[in-house]
Amino acid sequence: MIDWMHMAETLIASPWFYGVLIAVSLLDSFLPLIPSEPVIVVAGVYAASGDTHLLACIAATALGAFLGDLIPYLLGRLVAERIRARLRPGTKRRRAHDWIAGSLAARGGYVLMTSRFIPFGRYLVTVSAGMVGYPWRRYVCFAAVAGLCWSTYTVLIGYVGGALFQENDLVAVGVGLGLAFLLSGVIEAVRYVRRRRSARHNPAGEHGHAVGPDLAGKADLAGEADFAAGPDLAALPAPRGRGF
Repeated sequence: MIDWMHMAETLIASPWFYGVLIAVSLLDSFLPLIPSEPVIVVAGVYAASGDTHLLACIAATALGAFLGDLIPYLLGRLVAERIRARLRPGTKRRRAHDWIAGSLAARGGYVLMTSRFIPFGRYLVTVSAGMVGYPWRRYVCFAAVAGLCWSTYTVLIGYVGGALFQENDLVAVGVGLGLAFLLSGVIEAVRYVRRRRSARHNPAGEHGHAVGPDLAGKADLAGEADFAAGPDLAALPAPRGRGF
């Protein structure tokens, strides 16, 4: 973390700093080895003292996150046909594919929004959305909103930390990152509880999902009849079965 903080500090006074925010946010969207939170929190810390512009930091990180989320989605779209051709009906992988497609159709906005705050979860969700053919227009809208919410939250964490610990930037950054990880843990815990409750009350979901007529009808009205509808991703147990 100190290395990331040192890099951010050296760029604070540079006009390229906001470009760095865009770059790290973009790369972090699909490369887990490039964590952007430390740099963004540092930007928020220095915004509290006026060394960086708060709204510019939010805008730069939101733009980078949005553009970065498009890349795994598009990659998923590119390989979707090839992968679907190998998914034989009735196999475990085909059931998993249909489960993800139905889950995103039923609560795509919720899934995309919450996964943005889970470091590794967002990589899996964004590429899966492309692979199962989640509608482009919906994905762009939700990705933009999710990126803006995540950016605002992360920058403001640093801003609050900088305001509370003006004499110790390292402590401010540490507090900010701790809060960020805490929120990710809370979101994942809620998702886990929802899955457990669904497993108890809806055991039939273990064997796949049915396409609901109401959700399918909504998809037809939206011009996306080919995208299957189904239950909530966060509230479903993983599909089970034998064979690939």
